[in-house]
Amino acid sequence: MGTKQSIDQLNSFLRGELSAVETYRMAIAKLDDGSPARGELEACMASHQDRVQMLRDAIIMSGGEPAEGSGPWGVFAKTVEGGARIFGDKAAIAALEEGEDHGLDDYKDDLEDLDTETRRLVTDRLLPLQRQTHDRMSSLKKRLAAKQTGRA
Repeated sequence: MGTKQSIDQLNSFLRGELSAVETYRMAIAKLDDGSPARGELEACMASHQDRVQMLRDAIIMSGGEPAEGSGPWGVFAKTVEGGARIFGDKAAIAALEEGEDHGLDDYKDDLEDLDTETRRLVTDRLLPLQRQTHDRMSSLKKRLAAKQTGRA
């Protein structure tokens, strides 16, 4: 059984992951069908969906009730959607990378407040997956910037 503090933190992580899935879904819907970014965004969204399930399972196994929605994190998703509509793919990718930065910081910053089993879940499974999606968005952002300046 996890501590209440760990369950609360897992639910905070869950809300962030639900927001990430929502944000990627909106960004993908705004891309042209032939966009070179589509595959990267779909892979990142799938990774966040996997983390949603891991977090829900961990919360239930710890005796908690998983959050149903993204809560305040949903505001970030709406901001990305609006930015993509107005500024295009490059701005949407930059916003997604910023969201990945935030997710990375969120997982790292709250490790000490977790019980041992929950900390292990974060360090062994969630944080490495978060680093992967962060790195994918960072790389995609750099590739799009290089292509735009004619260096690709």
